[in-house]
Amino acid sequence: MYKKILVPLDGSKTAENALPLARFLARRLELPVQLLSVIDLTELARGVSAAEGLYLDGLVANETRTGEEYLAQIAKTFSGVGVQWLVARGKAADVIIEKAAVDAATLIAMATHGRSGLNRFLLGSVAEKILRGAASPLLLVRATEGAETEGEAAFKSIVVPLDGSETAESVLPAVVEMAQRLDSEVVLFRAYNVSHRIYGGDDGRDPAIVADLIGGIRRAARDYLEKKTAELRERGVKKVRYILNEGLSADQIIALARQTPDNLIVMGSHGRSGIKRWVLGSVTETVVRHSGDPVLVLRTS
Repeated sequence: MYKKILVPLDGSKTAENALPLARFLARRLELPVQLLSVIDLTELARGVSAAEGLYLDGLVANETRTGEEYLAQIAKTFSGVGVQWLVARGKAADVIIEKAAVDAATLIAMATHGRSGLNRFLLGSVAEKILRGAASPLLLVRATEGAETEGEAAFKSIVVPLDGSETAESVLPAVVEMAQRLDSEVVLFRAYNVSHRIYGGDDGRDPAIVADLIGGIRRAARDYLEKKTAELRERGVKKVRYILNEGLSADQIIALARQTPDNLIVMGSHGRSGIKRWVLGSVTETVVRHSGDPVLVLRTS
């Protein structure tokens, strides 16, 4: 499964929103943790005066020392697992991706504000670059103002949106292993969208035919979920069920997360070479932006 959790931190409370879930997963999955802070020399130089620039090396040394002290304090909040920390130099997203890429089994766990916020780790900034550019599994935790960053944060269920595609189903092996090790319930979710053309209008369409068409779509989606539910039971998942809703996939996933909090949503996203790996506007990105639940994004090959 995973061999290490990499937690990027910039000293802000926003970034620390990822810590409770990282502590929980590290302890329960018995994973070592690496805390990472990045000094962007270009950004640092831009923020100082010409006179202060003469002492840039001293400023970097001070930032490094401050960062190491901060990470050392955060390391003490993890119990039962090994914790290392590192203050590196470079562009934050590039460094995070590079450090995670050393071992493909590294899980990046970080916070994002989603649509709003002014701190560094925002979707649309560092988090979005990592979402699009990292080959590593990425756990994004939605930061909220005043959220508790001490202790651990568990989740009740693992929600897996499925649409019948290989990309969506590719996360199932990881979900099975996580559910077994954490003794978590798995909820398979599918949304089916009925075209307005099927519903028709005042065109004299037989309501019985329309109902039959819609019923067929619903039955096919239910049959698929029942099949996948049975497969997970055969693979040793003790607690598994499914939910079937009508509507657009992203909207329904977000609605489910808001109605039943304390879930972990696990989704796949296309891995592509030569272009942006994470497709802007995809269902996965929409859920990451708007869901209140943490989202684990796994790249498909």
